Amino acid sequence: MNTNLELSGIQKLFPFFTNKNVDVKTEIIAGITTFLTMAYIIAVNPSILSATGMNAGALVTGTCLAAALGCFLMAFLANSPIALASGMGLNAFFAYTIVLKGGVSWQVALSAVFMEGIIFIFLTMFKVREAVVNSIPLNMKHAVTAGIGMFIAFLGLQSTGLIVANKATLVSLGHVSPTVLFATVGLIVIVLFEKKKLKGSILAGIAMASILAWGYALHDPQAATNMGIFLPDGIYKFESIAPIAGKIDFNYMMNSANWGNFFVVVCTLLFVDFFDTVGTLVGVCSQANMLDEDGNVPNVGRALMSDAIATTFAGVFGVSTITAYVESSTGVLAGGRTGYTTITVGILFLIAMFFSPIFVAIPGCATAPALIYVGYLMVSSIHKIDIHNVTEGLPAFITMISMVLTASIGDGLTLGILAYVIVNLVYNVFAKKEDREHISWVMIILAILFLLKLMFL
Repeated sequence: MNTNLELSGIQKLFPFFTNKNVDVKTEIIAGITTFLTMAYIIAVNPSILSATGMNAGALVTGTCLAAALGCFLMAFLANSPIALASGMGLNAFFAYTIVLKGGVSWQVALSAVFMEGIIFIFLTMFKVREAVVNSIPLNMKHAVTAGIGMFIAFLGLQSTGLIVANKATLVSLGHVSPTVLFATVGLIVIVLFEKKKLKGSILAGIAMASILAWGYALHDPQAATNMGIFLPDGIYKFESIAPIAGKIDFNYMMNSANWGNFFVVVCTLLFVDFFDTVGTLVGVCSQANMLDEDGNVPNVGRALMSDAIATTFAGVFGVSTITAYVESSTGVLAGGRTGYTTITVGILFLIAMFFSPIFVAIPGCATAPALIYVGYLMVSSIHKIDIHNVTEGLPAFITMISMVLTASIGDGLTLGILAYVIVNLVYNVFAKKEDREHISWVMIILAILFLLKLMFL
């Protein structure tokens, strides 16, 4: 009897153990499918984050460890087939906006990731996340996703050398170089795989572009070096996580002059990660007919808690924010329905970290096709925006275009939320009472805070 009570307690704590009559073979195949579609993050994440000066080899290990932890948490706590890993867009925000543009160290950026995770844990415990999501206009959520997609694609085009800096026009078209050709071939491979509905399209594109780049390095080492292309210095190697792990630095917060900027950074990470995860959970579960009779995601609170805990540890491990991956839909379509799928993904991430020389040597021109294609997938959310309603469509447009033109997801969010609140407040002054647009107090408070940031910080 005590055993039954103990088992009941375990099942309540870990829904994974409630699984019965599961087709484990199908779940494993689904996990492999999901991993193949998202494994590009092992190459892309170090490529982006190393721009801050972080050790690329350690980033491979950190990326794999954080992803594995997130997947295991999602499996046991939520019994969900939706995998977690370092979020695309959020890693770019970490590297290019917080560190390179913001002028702070990557150690400070890690502290922002850590703080975001802690806040997420408390918000999830008190069920605030569900309340907040209802306060943000749906069009703004879609605009954030699309804007991040544009920004990511822009970074990819820069990595190829096709888009270059120009003093007169800010940006302009570059020359057709070997890196452009390698990236183009990689992108074509992705398109062909997707058109033929073959698995692992993004990984295949990266692999093809890498092979071409490494072949060029064998042919002309000096020219390849000038383009940032290097041959792998081996195949099997485990890189220590020591150079980036446990490097969180809160000294930046000790100066009151930095509080405003740090607050905006944490809020931006919260905002983007929040809607990325919620949107992915709803979208993938809906696609797989996994929503309950009320249209809710099963174990949504536990899924969000898995994301929050994984993000907290990501800061400790030395990598950017963890989020749910829309690529999980491929595994779900392959039959994945339980935590067995995400356990498989997590194990594969652990295996991958022992092959760091290969991932570190993957050049920017090879990861560029992945950035461009993922950007394309994210921009597809534009069709969900009510662009014909100017009070909704214009702020959404400002959000998207600002992210690209300011090279900052945070600045795009700031300008978008300000535009939304100002446009709708002015409209409500002149509109009839029954025609006035509803503006949540959450949006108004955020707008005030962002306005103060622009004026005084």
